[in-house]
Amino acid sequence: MRLRHIEVFNAIMLTGSVSAAARLINVTQPAVSRVLAHAELQLGFPLFQRTKGRLTPTNEAQTLYPHIERLFAQLDDVQRLANSLKRGHQDGELHILTVLPLALQLFRQQHPNVVVTMDALHSPQIISSLVLQEADVGFVFSAIAHPSLEQRHLADGRMVCVAPKGVFSAQQVQQGVVHLTDLAHTPVVNIDVRDPVGSTLSHACREAGVGLVSAVTVQTYHAALAVALVDSCTALSADSTKVDVLVLEPQIVVPIKALRAVNRPSSLLASAMTQCVQQVVETALR
Repeated sequence: MRLRHIEVFNAIMLTGSVSAAARLINVTQPAVSRVLAHAELQLGFPLFQRTKGRLTPTNEAQTLYPHIERLFAQLDDVQRLANSLKRGHQDGELHILTVLPLALQLFRQQHPNVVVTMDALHSPQIISSLVLQEADVGFVFSAIAHPSLEQRHLADGRMVCVAPKGVFSAQQVQQGVVHLTDLAHTPVVNIDVRDPVGSTLSHACREAGVGLVSAVTVQTYHAALAVALVDSCTALSADSTKVDVLVLEPQIVVPIKALRAVNRPSSLLASAMTQCVQQVVETALR
């Protein structure tokens, strides 16, 4: 199939008719009909059954369509990358992905005239956005291996337990430590095992022989501030007047990484933001 065939086929699959497909891709209805007929001739089988003015996809068309969808997703990525390259890097602007509020506050104090755009994304989305050069720098809580990205290790955080005051005894709060075994019968907000931090926590639970009772499972760490197991960076957002933050034992290390695209020009502002994140994290860990 040629690219024009694929475009017309996709438009018909989306709209269900030749006339609607023509409007979608801004061509005439006869042009869509001709391209469709030529595509079916080249393929040697029909893509649609014609019934009462509607086009019903054949089994062959339905088999092809998931591959066509993936192709258009890749074309969208190409367009996004082209737009990013066209815009280039503007002085006085910084696009970051998932940063600590305290680090952002510190950066704003040092660079009050810089326009900062911040998106809170999950790790796979951060990787995709950086590869497509849509952002200057991203921060993740796991080791990332990608040929188009370079990573800088900022610090090693650890898992902690955040709980409303009164959940743990005064002795536990004074000691500042809670063991996984202490949480065996306590409903907790857990992190999705598909997330790198959630996967590490799940492994630690298996090693300790503890089956946590998950009241809620989340992917966004900042949503997990109830009786929750989170990383020490997320716990910085906790209100100390309402909750207690206890170190979790056995220790579960959470690496904090800064990511940037290897083929994107180095940005002084991105480096400054990275320094702010590292400073906040190191201060918190001390």
